Amino acid sequence: MARLFITAREIDLISDLTKEIIKDVSGQKVYYYRVREDLTDIHDVYEESDNKVFDPPVEIEARVEYQPGVIKTNRFGNEEIDTINVFFHERDIVDKDLEIRSGDYFSYGEVFFEITSAIVESNVYGQIEHSIGIKVVGKQARKGAIDFTTIGPKQKGIMEDQVVQEEFEQQRGLKENASGETNDKRALQEKGKIEPVKETVKIKKQKDEESGTTESFFYGDR
Repeated sequence: MARLFITAREIDLISDLTKEIIKDVSGQKVYYYRVREDLTDIHDVYEESDNKVFDPPVEIEARVEYQPGVIKTNRFGNEEIDTINVFFHERDIVDKDLEIRSGDYFSYGEVFFEITSAIVESNVYGQIEHSIGIKVVGKQARKGAIDFTTIGPKQKGIMEDQVVQEEFEQQRGLKENASGETNDKRALQEKGKIEPVKETVKIKKQKDEESGTTESFFYGDR
């Protein structure tokens, strides 16, 4: 579509709407581990390292496309290898001052993944300077490549009493919410085109001790 009709304001609107879906509605997230090449000893020939040094993990809201695991047979028996597609919001990555790179790692659930490719998914109406997001393909990391305890909610049935995310709160451009600093920016709010949001929606899960089931409710419903 011609630049005459898609101006900076429309670009900001598209960015804010997609941010709202990813950060305030879907609630999916990964934890990004950047490899510190300047602190890691890399083999001169193979360009690999057995002991990588990582930056502290960064929580990133994203759209996650989980793939069925692939069963491979080797001399030790059967092994399931997971792959996953993750779609990051381009402006959110810029706001967090991150660079998504092949060779870095992220965790989703109880599994660590190595990024095998990171490409710009598409741009906004053909405007090369405005991309929609970054598509990342992750392959399950081999044992020993990254040695941390995974963070966040995990697959049901695995230490369920410790890994269920009991609370979820929207960010909506606020500098802070109940979870702390959000580092979330909404372009139209910052430019004074719309009023800043003063309240967010919070959802809390509570386990019924009698039935053993978990139900969700909005804050204020009880």
